[in-house]
Amino acid sequence: MGEFEVHRVRFFGLVPAGVRCLACQPRGGRLALARTDGAVEVYNFAANYFQEKVIPGHEARSVEALCWTVGDRLFGAGLGGEIMEYDLARLCVARTVDGCGGPIWSMAANSSGTQLAIGCEDGSVKLFQVVPGGIQFERNLDRRKGRILCLSWHPSDTHIAAGSIDILRVFDVCSGQTIQRIMVNYHVHKVKRECIVWSIAFLSSGTVVTSDSFGRVQFWDWERGTLLESHTVSTSAVLSLSVSEKEDSIIVGTSTGATYQFQLLPVKMGSLEKRWVRTKPFQHHTHDVRAVAHSSTALISGGLDAQLVIRPLMEKMQKKGYDAVLRKFTFPHRRLVSCARKARLLLFQFSQHLELWRLGSTDETGKDGEVLPLCRMPEHLVQLKSKGPEHIYCSCVSPCGSWVAYSTASRFHLYRVQYEGDGVSVKKVPRVPKLLLPAYQLQFSSDSGSLFVASARGSVHVLQLLEPGGCKHLHTLRPPSGCPEAVYLLAVSTDGHWLAAVGGDWAIHIYNLKCFKHHCAVPTYSCAVTALAIHPVTNNLVIAYSDQQLFEFSIPEKQYTAWSRMVQNCGLHKVWLERDSPITHITFNPKNPSHILLHDIYMFCVLDKSLPLPDNSALLMNQSTLKQLPETARQRQLHAFKICKKFQPLLFADLLDENCLVMVERPIMDFKTQLPLPVQQKKFGT
Repeated sequence: MGEFEVHRVRFFGLVPAGVRCLACQPRGGRLALARTDGAVEVYNFAANYFQEKVIPGHEARSVEALCWTVGDRLFGAGLGGEIMEYDLARLCVARTVDGCGGPIWSMAANSSGTQLAIGCEDGSVKLFQVVPGGIQFERNLDRRKGRILCLSWHPSDTHIAAGSIDILRVFDVCSGQTIQRIMVNYHVHKVKRECIVWSIAFLSSGTVVTSDSFGRVQFWDWERGTLLESHTVSTSAVLSLSVSEKEDSIIVGTSTGATYQFQLLPVKMGSLEKRWVRTKPFQHHTHDVRAVAHSSTALISGGLDAQLVIRPLMEKMQKKGYDAVLRKFTFPHRRLVSCARKARLLLFQFSQHLELWRLGSTDETGKDGEVLPLCRMPEHLVQLKSKGPEHIYCSCVSPCGSWVAYSTASRFHLYRVQYEGDGVSVKKVPRVPKLLLPAYQLQFSSDSGSLFVASARGSVHVLQLLEPGGCKHLHTLRPPSGCPEAVYLLAVSTDGHWLAAVGGDWAIHIYNLKCFKHHCAVPTYSCAVTALAIHPVTNNLVIAYSDQQLFEFSIPEKQYTAWSRMVQNCGLHKVWLERDSPITHITFNPKNPSHILLHDIYMFCVLDKSLPLPDNSALLMNQSTLKQLPETARQRQLHAFKICKKFQPLLFADLLDENCLVMVERPIMDFKTQLPLPVQQKKFGT
């Protein structure tokens, strides 16, 4: 693997926002997720659950509910009282409509996705028609006192069940009248506190399922208003529930971090009578599980600990593969750190500010694995705060460290940074070109003379940076066939000759920067691109996909390289392909042109193209394990993949020079200590 001096960075103070709500696309392959900071993310099931889209949050915009409607349109609603439609191509809020009922606590779409019902603070349930270009208010249902915390349509679209404090109601959609009213705390003796109905589901059989603050999951006959079954699953609140499409399974989430599955099973073998049975408890979270979803093959939960957990239903799996792996996502599938190699600076991106740090240094040398004392400590140089409520989309620092750029939904900012001894001065560049905002990705050229701005509709703007502090727009690059999606990944060659851009349609376009013309497109592939980079010597484009496949494409020759064809013929190792975390960054070592350096959250890998690929009988060992083997055994394990799992969770890794690496970690417990204390559970024996 070679020896590197490693700067191990643990002062990136990122605290991911908790998960607030989830929405599975009906009969589709995507999951929408909203976080407590208002950000919305979309995960693609078919692309190995890759986080393919991110719409950054907004300080004045909370999201309490998400819904997919007809035409794969995504709507959100929150305590701001507005219904928002998201533009999934331009990754922004397309339009908003005032709900006219105060804060919106809940929202649900009917089975055909043509109507939306919202539950408001003033006790009203309002219906909206989904029409081309937006939504249109239809009417109010019977209004009663008390905020509507949860809603669910009957699959026939004839009735709506609504949960509130101490009560649930059933509405007739046609007449708009309340036709059933059930007191949910009626069966609790000596009630001294309110019972909050946190979540509700209306089954096709006429059964209404509720979860409440008393820790119960209850099943009601809505026509008779009677309790059919009651299951106490927690001593604290059951905050969320979701029903499978076949209505034979339910997942619920609690405020203790536990999730439970209920299944509809026969009372005895061969019997037609069935009852709901709590079958599987899971403890994947440490804090409130505010959101759950039930896909056809998995139980999905999101907690205030920022974790998205996808647990496969093994009885639904045809074979072991990507879908049969338990997944836990805490950090975004994109980079929040950029590096100025020449200046040895790191730029950290937070939701509303940036931090520029200078790495520490040492004069000492030592043995492998030894921690060296610092002669100069890491230094926090600059903090740039973004004005206004909008969160930052993307940011970047130039290789020389003299330029910093970032973008929000409506503003693009460029700064000139100057270093005078131990002092730092930051000057905002005035009159930047009015580009098509927002920018989705920023990338400086290796000589820090140009800035590439990824924009909407597949376009990339090229800016020339001017001394002592200015810029001008040179050209806009566009794919020849057009593209409705935004560009989300960029890679520029070291010689400044080539630029590769990836759009939301997963197409990779390569441009010649000398003549500003489209050079070629990489053959299409069925999965999302998670990372790409251009080799500084050969100008080969190395591409990592969400299914863990690796390709190498020769830009000058417009075709895959011989090594790439060999990889596809021989296949990558089974253990490599079964990883559930996407590659987020690729770089190269100029001293060893055959080396490709790449990483995901859980491992750093040096891929040596000069060595043979391992077959499935070989062991993909961690380097620390490999070093403990005898020399003869080590030689037998010699293959292309050199893997290190010492640094976790690994948010960023890059080569500062041929002998020096920087690794940015964010230990899970470091940010969990900054979260509110979870509900404490009594454990046996303590």
